[in-house]
Amino acid sequence: MADTEQPQLYLISPPDFDLSGFAETLGRVLDGAEVACVRLALASHDEGEIARAADTLRDVCHQRDVAIVIDNHILLAERHGLDGVHLTDGARSVRKARKQLGPDAIVGSYCGTSRHDGMTAGESGADYVSFGPVGASSLAAGETAEIEIFDWWSQMIELPVVAEGGMTPELIAQLRPVTDFFGIGTEIWAEDDPAAGLAALLSP
Repeated sequence: MADTEQPQLYLISPPDFDLSGFAETLGRVLDGAEVACVRLALASHDEGEIARAADTLRDVCHQRDVAIVIDNHILLAERHGLDGVHLTDGARSVRKARKQLGPDAIVGSYCGTSRHDGMTAGESGADYVSFGPVGASSLAAGETAEIEIFDWWSQMIELPVVAEGGMTPELIAQLRPVTDFFGIGTEIWAEDDPAAGLAALLSP
């Protein structure tokens, strides 16, 4: 990615939320910032709950021309008219998701700190890979994706890359030249005003 380009925003839902309240909050955040994609990342295993969230947040996003993907649920992505799926098992399910969802769907792959998984995901048909966490986060036990992996990726690989997990203003400043997307979630949702929290996080 050229240093002159600014990374796009990729918002990640909380793992648990009150649907009506979060839908309103998400709408306000989307109205206040230019967001490329939203990821529904519920921790729940209740398919009905996930389906209701998918329908509600799809409408919030699509009314604003923002894409929405869902963690791992290939069938729900297809059934509820979402734009694609974000896979959390590295490259293992990319081919399956691409085959089932077709060439136009978004298929993303979370690869932790593994360049090898990232390259394999790209070769298997992923539209983007994400590495993380870049800072203190519950995403991984102590291991973080260092700036070097993004620097290397941006120079060697054309596939877009997302930096996520434990974002701080300092990390965002360091990552600006070497990532395509900032994946931002729990960093802002606990704020009284998540839209203001997002603006503060992105402040130079």
